[in-house]
Amino acid sequence: MTDSNRYERLLARLSARFSGIPTSEVDGEIDRALEWIVDFFGTDRATLLAISPNTESLTITHSWARSGDSPARPQTPVESAFPWYHARLRRGEALRFTRLPDELPVDAVEERAYVASLPMLSHLAVPLLVDGKWVCALLTATAHRHRSWTDQDVERAQIAGQILANAIYRRNVERELREHLDEVRRLQRRLEAENTILRETTGGKVGFEAIAGRSFLLRDVVGQAARVAKTRASVLLLGETGTGKELLARAIHGSSDRAEKPLVQVNCAALPDSLVESELFGHEKGAFTGATSAKPGRFELADGGTLFLDEIGELPLDAQVKLLRVLEDGEVQRLGAVRSRRVDVRIVAATNRNLEHAIAEGRFREDLYYRLAVFPIRLPSLRARREDIPLLVWELIQRRQDEVGRRIEHVSEESMKALMGYSWPGNVRELGNIVERALILSEGPVLEFDGLIPFVRASSDRSERRDVVERAHLIRVLESCHWRINGPGNAAAILGMHPSTLRSRLKRLGVERPPVA
Repeated sequence: MTDSNRYERLLARLSARFSGIPTSEVDGEIDRALEWIVDFFGTDRATLLAISPNTESLTITHSWARSGDSPARPQTPVESAFPWYHARLRRGEALRFTRLPDELPVDAVEERAYVASLPMLSHLAVPLLVDGKWVCALLTATAHRHRSWTDQDVERAQIAGQILANAIYRRNVERELREHLDEVRRLQRRLEAENTILRETTGGKVGFEAIAGRSFLLRDVVGQAARVAKTRASVLLLGETGTGKELLARAIHGSSDRAEKPLVQVNCAALPDSLVESELFGHEKGAFTGATSAKPGRFELADGGTLFLDEIGELPLDAQVKLLRVLEDGEVQRLGAVRSRRVDVRIVAATNRNLEHAIAEGRFREDLYYRLAVFPIRLPSLRARREDIPLLVWELIQRRQDEVGRRIEHVSEESMKALMGYSWPGNVRELGNIVERALILSEGPVLEFDGLIPFVRASSDRSERRDVVERAHLIRVLESCHWRINGPGNAAAILGMHPSTLRSRLKRLGVERPPVA
């Protein structure tokens, strides 16, 4: 077989191998192609050097050597060791040496030392250009005999090497596109997660002016919150359900230097135990059954902003341990991840539970409590600030009357006295529910509360005990719901209470469902 026939056969084999090959198979085929190139040129080894378009680097990516000779180590950077060699390849020069190291110039000091350490006698290197960019260089060398290089050898090495360079370029482009696509998908997942969180978090930025009330107790609470808002301190909001802890948390965030960053809300009572860690800290793809993609946790979404942990007293103990670690280290680790991520998150937590009792009973960690309660604020119940009820009623009317197509001008004195005389176990949330029902049912400019106010006698008969009145009201609401506590439109929702809070109150008042006849 003639030399030309052998070369045509080499090109045919290379073309067939790299025509339409999946990018995942390129590296393996290049190793085989280097062996064919060594056989054709009668050399002892062949190597590919990647030329980075962004840096002054050359890196060994593939190498093949005959038995008894060691191939060059892949992924070995050579840019700092061989400046003379490197500079010429970057300029697009083909390098050919028949007798090494004698033919190397005096200023190629590092190159001389390297060649002297190897069995390398002759050497050819051709840089390869694709789409106007230097992609790689094909090198081949002899170890046991000298060999001269003709112009035809250089041309043939360039043509054969160009097939490899095109395959590498196509692989690199597809890899970059895949990485960009993965990044787009990651950002899309983050955006979807953020949109989900934003849908769960009501309203926009809120200041303390949105908190209605002039009582001394409320003004004291607002004053404390305003002072701590400008700091980084963790805040623990305490108080009965419906007292406005969420609104105060939003006001603290809105008045802080984090106001332009996210306020992310988590209702700890609504998270199933099996999903708490994933929701708070996120997970990687494949971390558990059903984790078909990576998902950032609430801490990551709140980075730079505020995380509002509502109903913190309902958090399971094992999740409390992980939460404490995040608060101490400032780092979160997704489920299935091997590395942690730093986050800058301000914590505002809230609970209607007595956490001191929960600590004594072993249901809440004392060290976590002190981490959260750097600045505790206790919100007063509505019955403790009855003087705020008229202002709250009109605030609720102004906020909701347009939604139901009403224009209210007056609330009777008798109705207002009745509202102020009730104990409001559901606090402001229950008051809001009653005002909204009155807006729906009333006709004309006067807001009517007939049949809606839990009791009227309390305003005129102060001797009646509050527990008796409250018990009667709860029974009335339960009967209207057929004694259903959970779910929209049922007792807990009507009263503006958490179901567990309502059950505790029913137990305290001795309210039991009558037997079915």
